[in-house]
Amino acid sequence: MSSSFQEKVFNVVINIPDGKVLTYKEVARLSGNSNACRAMGNILNKNYDPNIPCHRVVKSDGIIGGYNRGSPKKRALLNKEGVV
Repeated sequence: MSSSFQEKVFNVVINIPDGKVLTYKEVARLSGNSNACRAMGNILNKNYDPNIPCHRVVKSDGIIGGYNRGSPKKRALLNKEGVV
């Protein structure tokens, strides 16, 4: 995937409000390629910019999914924002 896809992914994720989540599939679709869930997940996994709230992206089945700082940290951030 090109860096323009990465920029689109980050733009979508930056705009997820506190206390809300989107699925990996939704972020991929909103970024312009609904078939690029895995590529989009890899982009988020490599992100360490705290201004891009990657913890707000979850799996379609409701499981929180991975996080490059660990799943417990992701769960704690989501709980702090009121996401159950």
